[in-house]
Amino acid sequence: MTDPIADYLTRIRNAIRAKHKVVEIPASNLKREMTKILLEKGYILNYKFVEEGPQGIIKIALKYDAVTKANAISTITRVSKPGLRKYTGFRDMPRVLNGLGVAILSTSKGVMTDKEANAQKIGGEVLCYVY
Repeated sequence: MTDPIADYLTRIRNAIRAKHKVVEIPASNLKREMTKILLEKGYILNYKFVEEGPQGIIKIALKYDAVTKANAISTITRVSKPGLRKYTGFRDMPRVLNGLGVAILSTSKGVMTDKEANAQKIGGEVLCYVY
């Protein structure tokens, strides 16, 4: 696997389309931090880290609306790819869906959202957009 972050996002996207309740993803520290951000922003219901095997697994409970059965995540896209990295400074921070969505960044102070990075006045690599 050449791009584990793209695999993480694709597994979530495929589970949403198949209307699964839970998705299992191979764990890494970056994926754990991204999962924490998705929970904080209300895009997923819950998550659990299982120390199984050499790598571990992240079990993510996806969030659906009770009435319309629509998922909380309508779009989740990879921005920075191994072939073309996308970096941004705090002055050029991307606005996802005019501020309604979230951009997840990898900065020198850890993984955070675009709003947190802008408040701390630091830039970084734009990993993905979620809305």
